[in-house]
Amino acid sequence: MKSVRNSLLATSILLVSLSLAACSGMSTQDKGTVVGAGVGAVGGSVLTGGSAVGTVGGAAVGGVIGHEISKP
Repeated sequence: MKSVRNSLLATSILLVSLSLAACSGMSTQDKGTVVGAGVGAVGGSVLTGGSAVGTVGGAAVGGVIGHEISKP
């Protein structure tokens, strides 16, 4: 069980590192869209009790709001 946990932790760290590296070439507006979608997904999931529809809806609404707020 401990080796599975360590493997999962190592994989998670690798994926987070790769996803952060992918953001380096993004514009400010792109970053705002991604952050908005992430926050919206978490908010939608919490508000709907983990519903997939609520999570996707929250991500869509959050992405649009993040995109509009971060316009130059």
